[in-house]
Order: sequence, then C-alpha cells, then structure tokens
Amino acid sequence: MSTVTSAPSPVKAWISAFRPRTLPLALASIFTGGFLAAAAGRFNGLVLGLAVLTTILLQILSNLANDYGDSQNGADSVHREGPQRAVQSGAITPAQMKRGMSLFGLMALLAGLALLWVALGTAGAWIFGAFFVLGLSAIWAAVNYTAGSKPYGYAGLGDVSVFIFFGVVGVCGTYFLQTRELPLAVLLPAAALGCFATAVLNVNNIRDIRSDELAGKITIPVRLGPAHARRYHWLLLVLGFGCAVVYVALTYHSPWQWLFVLSAPLLLRNGLQVWQRQESMQLDPLLKQMALTTLVFTVLFGLGQVI
Repeated sequence: MSTVTSAPSPVKAWISAFRPRTLPLALASIFTGGFLAAAAGRFNGLVLGLAVLTTILLQILSNLANDYGDSQNGADSVHREGPQRAVQSGAITPAQMKRGMSLFGLMALLAGLALLWVALGTAGAWIFGAFFVLGLSAIWAAVNYTAGSKPYGYAGLGDVSVFIFFGVVGVCGTYFLQTRELPLAVLLPAAALGCFATAVLNVNNIRDIRSDELAGKITIPVRLGPAHARRYHWLLLVLGFGCAVVYVALTYHSPWQWLFVLSAPLLLRNGLQVWQRQESMQLDPLLKQMALTTLVFTVLFGLGQVI
C-alpha cells in the first residue's frame, strides 16, 4: 500500500525558508558590539534592539535570496547533501520567493533607517550617509550572494562577505552607533566573530562540495579540496580565538575578561569533528554546533568584559 507525502503548509514552508537556526549566529556580532559598548559605559538598549531587528530582517532576506539563487543556478539539485530547500522542493514558487525578498528588503531598509535616526539623529550628514551606504551594501550583499546575474558566492567570495558583515560591520557598527567612537582594539573581537561565522559557512561548503562543484559554485572548499578545507577550518578557529586573547591582553583590567577561555573545549571539539567526519551528511549537525559555540563564546566574552 503506497503512502502519499503531503506538501508542507505555506506557513511552514516560509518559516523553513527563513532558516531560524541561522539567526543566533547573525546576532552574535550585534550582541558583542552591545557588550563592548556596555563595558565602555555607553550601552543604549533601543539602539541595540533596532540593530537586532535590522540584522534579523537582513539575515532572513539573505536566506530567501540564497534559496532562490541556488535553485535557479543549480546548486540546489538532486545532488545536494543538505536539507531540501523551499524553491527546490516546489513548496514556494520562484515568483513568490522574489516577492518575499522584496518585502524583507524593504523592511530591512526601513528598520535600518530607524536605527540610524535613533542612534545618530541630526549628527553629521556624512556619518549618517556613510552608514546608509553601508546598509544598502548589506542589502546588496544579502541578495547577490547566490542570486542576481553574477552571484559572488559562486566565485568563492562568500567567506570574505561573511567575515566583513558578520564580524567587522556587525561588531564595529553596533559599537559605534552606541558610543560614537571606534577604538582600533574593537577590530580584534570583530575579527574573532568574523572568523567563527566564516567557520560555520566553511562547514556548510565542505558538506556541499559535490553539488557546488557540479553547479559551478566555486567555494573555498571546492578550490582547496576537502583536506585543505578542513585545515582552513582549523585556521579560522585558531585565528578567531587568538584575536580574543590579544584583545584581552591589550585591554586587561580584570581576570573575568578571560571567561571566554571556557569556550575553548567547544571550539576544539568542533575542529576535531570536522577533521574526522568524512561523509557529507555527518557534517550537517556540526553547522548547528559551530553556530551555538559562537553564541556561547559571545556570551562568555561579553560578560567577561562587563563584569
């Protein structure tokens, strides 16, 4: 007796396309910027809240664009090792996905403008303008990672984009919008978050090497091969942790600042498992593990600076 698998409801299909499990990773850099601002005595809850809202909308936009772009460019095919995507499965049509992208792009723009107005008010027009251009760049990057006529993710530039927006822009931007200043030392925790976020992407790309190569998506793991991509993963983990160590050494005022060291076993575990697991589907749980490890690092590092 045959069974018929029912299609997911529209609501479930859209929630799945939003990829909720990616949101904590996107917020890690925002929280880090908030912790650092609090440590400087300049914390602004409303600014942080609007930064969180803007980041969530941008991340959902990026996820929708990724779903649409990979389905159109062939990366989401029968050869894909990861979970089936919304457009790939037919649960959401390409036209519906494009409308969803437009909606979230508009909401991200409005939230970003509200963030800039609350944080900067009538401050120098050049500062407002610079952040506005940065916001537009974030929207462009979210859409054109895998969508658009020349998606930069297919040229292996996704790692650079993730490092910049999930690390440098997220941490430094959130910090500056609360404090109106940006010490060079803040670039170190920003780089740490950028490295860890890139490590999450790297695990994803190692898992998808076969389908990406067939689709012409030349990610870093496709360029390096599985073995060197795993060495690259170790490099990202070591550099990220090292940046935090250097930051505390430069700004040391309390032993609590070393609280983030408690996350080292989690980073070590992730590195070892990525190195040891050779089957593509065995890597899938490590995506969530690395994202959660980044969040644990963020909380421990941030609390250590504030206490």
